[in-house]
Amino acid sequence: MARKQKRRTNGFVDLLNGALSLFVIALVVVAGIAIYGIQQFYAAGPVSEDTAFLVEPGNGLGTIADRLEQQGLVSNAWLFRAGMMLTARDATVRAGEFRIPRGASMGDILREITEGEPVQYAVTVPEGWTSFQVAERLNSESQKLIGEIEMPAEGTILPNTYDYVPGATRKSVLDAMQGAMAEAVAAAWEGCDPEICGPDKVVKTPEELVVLASVVERETGVPTERKQVASVFVNRLRQGMRLQSDPTTIYGITKGQAPLGRGLKRSEIEAVTDYNTYQIDGLPAGPIANPGVESLEAVAHPDASGYLYFVAKTALPSDGHLFAETYAEHQRNVVLYREAVKDAAAEAEAEDAREAIAAEQAEAAGDAPAAATTP
Repeated sequence: MARKQKRRTNGFVDLLNGALSLFVIALVVVAGIAIYGIQQFYAAGPVSEDTAFLVEPGNGLGTIADRLEQQGLVSNAWLFRAGMMLTARDATVRAGEFRIPRGASMGDILREITEGEPVQYAVTVPEGWTSFQVAERLNSESQKLIGEIEMPAEGTILPNTYDYVPGATRKSVLDAMQGAMAEAVAAAWEGCDPEICGPDKVVKTPEELVVLASVVERETGVPTERKQVASVFVNRLRQGMRLQSDPTTIYGITKGQAPLGRGLKRSEIEAVTDYNTYQIDGLPAGPIANPGVESLEAVAHPDASGYLYFVAKTALPSDGHLFAETYAEHQRNVVLYREAVKDAAAEAEAEDAREAIAAEQAEAAGDAPAAATTP
C-alpha cells in the first residue's frame, strides 16, 4: 500500500512540474513577445521623409491605427493599437493634421497625435467683404475643407480669422462665422446708445444696425474715420436727408459680386434702385457688405458731431475724407476734391450729379446752398 501511494505522489509531482515548466516557458515566450513588441514600438519607423497625417474629428482607435498602416507610417496596426491601449492614450487623441517626422517610431507618432500641436489652418474674412466674396473664398479654399456652401445672406458673417481642422466641412466654418456675427450684433445692440437705437430712434432694429454699419464699413478705408462717418449718416437720417452713399449705389449695380472697377456714372447716380441712396429715403434695402465689430460699434456709438457732409480728399480711399457741418463748407471741400481729381472727366461729371442732389437735400433741410467758392 505504501509503495502505491508513493507512485501516486510522484505522478502528481511530475504533473505539477510539467505544468510549472509550461508556465515558465509561456512566461518566457510572452516576455519575449513583449520585449520584441516594445522594441518594435520604439524602433525607428519606415517614414523616409516628413509626412502629414490627418486625424479627423471622431476617428477611433482602430481607424487611426489602420490608416497609419495604410499610409506606411507604422509597420503593424495591431502593435500600434496595443501600444495606445497599454499607455491609456487612446482617449486623448486630438483631431487635426500632424507632422510626422522622418524615421518616427510608433511611440513618437503616438506622442505627436496625443500631445503635439496640430498644424494650424485658417481662413480670413476681411472687413467689408460681401457674402459672395466669402462664399467664393470658402468654396475655393484648399482641399483641406470638404463640401460646398451656397452664398449666405449679406451681413450675416463676422469678418475675422477662423481656424479649422482639415477635413472639416465648409458649412461648419460658415456656421462659426455666422454664429460670431449673431453674437457681435447682439452685443452691439445691447450696448447701443439709447439715443441711437430703439423702436422710435434712428436705428430701429438690430437688422438696421447691421445695414448702416455695412455702409459705414464700405464708405471709409480709414479705421479712425468710422465714428465720424457714422455720425454723418445718423445726423442725416435724423433730419430726413438722404444718405447719398456711393457704395450703396454700387451694390445696387453689382450685388456685391464684383468690384465696379470705375467711378459711378451720372446716369447710375440718377437711376432709382432699392440701394441707390441718392434717390431713396432712409436706409438701403439691406446690408451691402459684412461689417466688422468696429463698424457695428461706430453705429452704436457715433461721434457727437454736427457733420452732415463728407467728401473724399483724393481718389485714394486711404487718404480719407473732408467733413463739414454746413453745405457752404462742404462746397469748399468739393472744390478741393475736384482739384485732386481734375484729370478725371467722368468723375467730375458724376460729382456734378452728386452735388445737384446734395443741394436739393441741403435746401430741404434748411441749409440753403451757397455759391461754390474757392478755399
